[in-house]
Amino acid sequence: MDTARLEDALRAAGLRVTQGRLAVLDALDAHPHADADTVYRTVLPALPGTSIQNVHNVLGDLTAAGLLRRIEPAHSPALYERRIGDNHHHIVCTSCGAVADVDCVVGDAPCLHPSDASGYAVSTAEVTFWGLCPSCQERAAKAPSRAE
Repeated sequence: MDTARLEDALRAAGLRVTQGRLAVLDALDAHPHADADTVYRTVLPALPGTSIQNVHNVLGDLTAAGLLRRIEPAHSPALYERRIGDNHHHIVCTSCGAVADVDCVVGDAPCLHPSDASGYAVSTAEVTFWGLCPSCQERAAKAPSRAE
């Protein structure tokens, strides 16, 4: 996404435009489903004085403003993505941890309707599918059998 659009998105969300915020948004365009450490390593060349704490602060601000989505797959650090507002789901590789988007399973948000919502007004459904990604499937198929 170009800088002018990122700046407009920040202003529309009521946030000041800063180099740190622009760098984090740009990093997440390049690395969807990235954790804070990956974002930090990505922005560091452009922002040599930044810290991991600053990246965490920016991620928190952008998430609170609705410009990022935070997902927390089991046994994984929090991951951040720019794809927001469509309540899509995710599939996670049980071997390497790769994450991919899965479009809504059925209909419009909240996608899935619980059989008994216990009086809750459901606004979002979060589904995580687990399996082996194509690369890990290929590696597993090429690996020698342990029985040999």
